Amino acid sequence: MLLQRQGGAGNLTRNALGAAQLRRHTRLAPLGAASGRQLPGLVTTPHSGYHYDGSSRRFFEGWYWKVTADDGTSFALIYSVEDPAGGALQGGVGVQVMGPKDGDYLCQFNRDTSCFWADPHQLALGAALRPRTAMVPRAMTSHAEFTRLVEHGFQASATLQQGSIIANEAGAAGAPMSTVPDCSWDLSIRPVSGWGAQTSGGNQKATAGWLSVLSVFEPHWQVLMSHGLADGWVQWGGQRYEFKSAASYAEKNWGGGFPSKWHWIQCNTFDGQPGLSVTAVGARRALLLGADGLGLGEEDVGLIGVTCPGGEFIELVPWNSELEWDVDPWGRWWVKAVSDQYEAVVEAQCEKDAGTVLRAPTIAQGLAPFCKDTFNGRARLRVWRRTARGPGGGSGAGSRTNTPFIDAVTTSAALEVGGGPWWAAWSAKAAMKEPFKTLVQLPIDVGALGKLVPGPFKPPGL
Repeated sequence: MLLQRQGGAGNLTRNALGAAQLRRHTRLAPLGAASGRQLPGLVTTPHSGYHYDGSSRRFFEGWYWKVTADDGTSFALIYSVEDPAGGALQGGVGVQVMGPKDGDYLCQFNRDTSCFWADPHQLALGAALRPRTAMVPRAMTSHAEFTRLVEHGFQASATLQQGSIIANEAGAAGAPMSTVPDCSWDLSIRPVSGWGAQTSGGNQKATAGWLSVLSVFEPHWQVLMSHGLADGWVQWGGQRYEFKSAASYAEKNWGGGFPSKWHWIQCNTFDGQPGLSVTAVGARRALLLGADGLGLGEEDVGLIGVTCPGGEFIELVPWNSELEWDVDPWGRWWVKAVSDQYEAVVEAQCEKDAGTVLRAPTIAQGLAPFCKDTFNGRARLRVWRRTARGPGGGSGAGSRTNTPFIDAVTTSAALEVGGGPWWAAWSAKAAMKEPFKTLVQLPIDVGALGKLVPGPFKPPGL
């Protein structure tokens, strides 16, 4: 385990960049899951590491884990760090927990970013929001040691979530929204599928394509785990919730701030189809480099990604499909994607009075109320195979089969809208700008690239 004396925000630039720079303050822990070291056979995606490079530009990175029991009881654990260089008005470390009922919410925020650490090359992060001792963890440690050293904070990896927080929103934008005084959790997670086929033997995919290794889009996004199984517990105020082989999901974002507008559907708890997972999204993201000039312009992009129970992965993205959506400001989602091989439609609804307001990283205000979520969405996913040519084998755009080979429903979909605010239905088609649409189709494997680059030269995040 790596240990360091708790310091001020000015130390973070050194502290956040990895263990090598902390050796004079450290000691080693036993190897294994608690150390954060990647285990053999563990499903990992590109961009699992922490992307902060030490610069002073506006930067955030955020992680989202969701766990859902068989009866639909769900929690979301949301961690974020903003402007880790220190000194910025928006800077801080936030931990949000979205509880099992609409409106259930808890947040603890700390302006001192030096309490946060993350590994630049693998999925491991944590924070001592309120330490018990002068020495705090700077890497994954055992359950007992974390509890001994940290009163309020968390540690998280691909296989472990542990933490304890209280309602303390001072420093975060917006009025206090917490509905319970405290929450603690301890979950062991077994990732089953990442973002890519389980049976191909190849590397997992970068969700936004290989251009995600460059500062091209704002923000970047990666699904870390499309499906996993979680065991453990969450103590929500005075009530304890137990989880056994519960469906789990994880993703992350990083950059300067969230999109100006977006919608999102996620479900891996379809009725009678364990292991089936879908993520569907549409977003208006900024271009840091583009046809409109440096730092100018936005584009509407989206995707539908489906992980099938047998391991097949269906990726419908702007460079291989036509995508469109029609989404209300709240209560109704409809997303469609058509490629040469597949056609998919995701439909979802929720009650108008459902939902929980969450904070998200914003460029102007830092962590601020900026989106609305529910775990109680009614959703249907349908996927058809498509023929390569028209009827009779002649020329033509092709057609879909009559019957979808996936037709699944649920009443426990996670639904979200964010940004804006927007007051009318958003009907749009994904329109990725050139030259990015052409460049992203180059056969560059981000996962393989990350493995080939020697450690000292590997960029943060890969």
